[in-house]
Amino acid sequence: MSDFAWLAAPTAALLAACLLLVPLGAQVLARGVVFIDLAVAQVAACGVLGAGMLLHDAQPAHAMAAAAVSALAGGGLVWWLARQWPQQREALIGLVYVMAASASVVAVAFDPHGRERLTALLAADVLWAPWSSVLLLAIGAAVMVALLVLRRGLLQRDAVFYPLFALALSVVVQALGLYLVFALLIGPALWTRRGWPLARSIGLAVVACLAGLGLSWALDWPSGACVALALSGLGLLSAWGVRAHA
Repeated sequence: MSDFAWLAAPTAALLAACLLLVPLGAQVLARGVVFIDLAVAQVAACGVLGAGMLLHDAQPAHAMAAAAVSALAGGGLVWWLARQWPQQREALIGLVYVMAASASVVAVAFDPHGRERLTALLAADVLWAPWSSVLLLAIGAAVMVALLVLRRGLLQRDAVFYPLFALALSVVVQALGLYLVFALLIGPALWTRRGWPLARSIGLAVVACLAGLGLSWALDWPSGACVALALSGLGLLSAWGVRAHA
């Protein structure tokens, strides 16, 4: 068993991320703002790259602070756009994503290690998830479980959802990468739209994450990409999934 001890951190990170992100993804689909995932996550990534560009000896705490502040600002902007122009919200949120992605490219050009940082933020290697990130994900998962058990209706309030969503993405994007985060938010949540209970959708997400991680280990393929593929496949299968009811 000791030979597989190194899988403890990535497995724990993915399990915590499932508990944290699947309920948020269900809210994203219910609100009809799918691009919010990419937009806020990219804004958070842009903050991390900006910190690396401005601070030559940036520490992990600096990157986390920059990601949190940027994500909160991006979440606030998305909330405002969705309220002001609801008919054009997806188009406007999509433009926020493109602006943040373009700003990230500019930041990379001024940072000798920017290209490596950008690649990690898009498709992180989950196998190297640090225990510090696992701890933050576990705290976020605990908060989410408490909300679902005690006051599930709070997630439907903008004043709770948008800040929580932004802070969650500021953590998970650095640990798991933007592609995996988007797949984890949307793939399992599509099953909730088929009438499946949230708990069962979270269970499906866990199975897909473990399958992707196992595929990565067996074939020596990039872990983040393998898990994102499994989660995306899970979401696509929802189109043919059997309806279920809580």
